Amino acid sequence: MSTTQRDSSSNPSTSYTFNRIRHRRRSNEVIHEADKASGGHLLVDDQNKYKSMRTRAWSTVWMLGGFALIIYMGHLYIWAMIIAIQIFMVREVFNLARKAREDRDLPGFRILNWHFFFTTMIFVYGYFLRRQLVNTVLSDKFLYRLVSSFIKYQLFICYFLYISGFVWFILTLKMKMYKYQFGQFAWTHMILLVVFTQSAFTVANIFEGIFWFLLPAFLIVINDIAAYIFGFFFGRTPLIKLSPKKTWEGFIGASVTTIISAFLLANFLGRFQWLTCPRKDLSTGWLHCDPGPLFKPKCYSLGMLPSWFPWKEITVLPVQWHALALGLFASSIAPFGGFFASGFKRAFKIKDFGDSIPGHGGMTDRMDCQMVMAVFSYIYYQSFIVPHNDTVDTILQQILGNLSIEDQIDLYRQLGDRLMASHLNSS
Repeated sequence: MSTTQRDSSSNPSTSYTFNRIRHRRRSNEVIHEADKASGGHLLVDDQNKYKSMRTRAWSTVWMLGGFALIIYMGHLYIWAMIIAIQIFMVREVFNLARKAREDRDLPGFRILNWHFFFTTMIFVYGYFLRRQLVNTVLSDKFLYRLVSSFIKYQLFICYFLYISGFVWFILTLKMKMYKYQFGQFAWTHMILLVVFTQSAFTVANIFEGIFWFLLPAFLIVINDIAAYIFGFFFGRTPLIKLSPKKTWEGFIGASVTTIISAFLLANFLGRFQWLTCPRKDLSTGWLHCDPGPLFKPKCYSLGMLPSWFPWKEITVLPVQWHALALGLFASSIAPFGGFFASGFKRAFKIKDFGDSIPGHGGMTDRMDCQMVMAVFSYIYYQSFIVPHNDTVDTILQQILGNLSIEDQIDLYRQLGDRLMASHLNSS
């Protein structure tokens, strides 16, 4: 028996550390051997690529089917789906830095992580959906007062919840475990910032109109599938070391496909009021509204083209020009969310964040690019789509969110008196 083995058998702590390190080494060797057996890093050289493709395709079909059903059911169900996805993602990333032995010595420490998660959820969704909350309870005086009070004191409530978690964390500190506990504290906050907060922008997009959620989400899916197919058949030139199977051929082919798809898909989705109307409350009924100038067809003359060209003009929805910007971002910048996730996995020496989706890995593996895209879509919508001058709707939102019932009645009376006086003066 070697000296290392004798020391590890006599000291349980040393034995645990030695076994864990040995297990990690074995895992790395298994991954390395799997890469060798596949015949190389590139998909075009992978001997098992057709089996992997079938598994991936089948998972994609049932995911798209479930996704279509939830879209049909409406805004609230899409929101519920996003929350479920966020919980899966946060759980997967939480588990990366956990150690079973330390967690056994810290009962209730995992609950603290979820306390911070749900506190952040209350803060973010309370901010994004305050208008919808108020509009939903307008007919009920008690609920309206309750929701108005929540909106008024939301910042204080969330701060109190956060600071109670902070005190809870301090009270659970244990000697010889400080480094692990503070590491988990920082890890939790990083997850909430990178994973939850970014993905929460998706919900803001949903209630501005399902179109602004659906189009960016589809573009990421199209880009991912196109990159896989072009890399599968034509990929020869490695793109980035973080993702060895990504190729320039797949990246360029996916970019062209995504931009063209963005233009065509915006024309299709933009013709459904159910998708383009914003949801101003939390009900589930079908929507009907004036689609606005972005979704009304415009004719563009093609007079600059040769006379033999068969089309003299084309009909385009103005939103299709905005879709090109979304398509360009989805194909050129959003993939770096996937590269970031790849670097993350390499740092922890894992192949996937989880195994909840056959052929795709965990939920985080599917949502890495979606998070980057959700933030950009929200910022783009607020910067280039939403009118910056005050509208009746924005003023009404401020009134409902900041004035009590009595103040609103008083404002109504004063406005009526002024309108009456103005009418009399004009006549």
